[in-house]
Parts: sequence; C-alpha cells; structure tokens
Amino acid sequence: MEGIELVAFQIIASVGSARSSYIEAIQAAKQGQIDRAKELIADGEKQFIQGHHAHASLIQKEASNESVTLNLILMHAEDQLMSAEGFKTIAEEFIDVYERFEKLEQKVL
Repeated sequence: MEGIELVAFQIIASVGSARSSYIEAIQAAKQGQIDRAKELIADGEKQFIQGHHAHASLIQKEASNESVTLNLILMHAEDQLMSAEGFKTIAEEFIDVYERFEKLEQKVL
C-alpha cells in the first residue's frame, strides 16, 4: 500500500482513535469523572492532530498541482475526519453540561 491509500489509512486510524477518546470522555463525564473526561479530550486532540497533519499533506500536494486521486478510501477518511471533529464538539458540550450539573448538585446538598 502506497501513496494516497496509505495517507487515507493514517487519517482513518488517527481520527478513529480520537473519536473513541471523545466518546469515552462523554462516558467519564456522565459518571462524574470530569477531570478524566478532560484528559480524554486532550488525548483525543493529540490523535486528531496526527490525522489532520496527514490530511494537510494531501491538501499541500493538490495545492502544488500534484494529482490527488479521489477514491472510496479517501472519501471514507474525509468522512471520519469530519465525524471525529463533530464528536469532539459534542463531547466538550456534554462535559460542560455534566460539570454544571455536578456543581449545582454540590450547592443543593
């Protein structure tokens, strides 16, 4: 496996791991483990950045007038990249909500 397919699989692997971290962060926040949830977001961000760098390499190729062949694997990689980015946003919102609930609950008790 070479070229675009290899880069596509690098994107898929990195952002897939990131998305898993974001989902795990939501679960941690739901259990009241806010600090752990924030750590998982940070871990996911590191993984996401790796995928983003691989993606950027393809954009740079195309900007340099090198041919980047669009195929199903690359389309899947693009989809996974966008999905992971969306999950991060949602996870951060959930963490914020769970953190607010936890603080409110502490005030009530």
